[in-house]
Amino acid sequence: MGTVIIFGLVTILAIIGTYTSFKNKNYLGLFFAVATVLVFGFFALMTVIKDGFPEM
Repeated sequence: MGTVIIFGLVTILAIIGTYTSFKNKNYLGLFFAVATVLVFGFFALMTVIKDGFPEM
């Protein structure tokens, strides 16, 4: 159940990286940041849908 938290944190950091890459006009970094947001965001969303959010 901790994977959804890790995937969520990676997605948030990748969103910040996407903004920074776009601001600095770093197109290769922008490509990888957007790809990371899509992949890890998908896995985080599907993990929440399938297993539910972890209880603390």
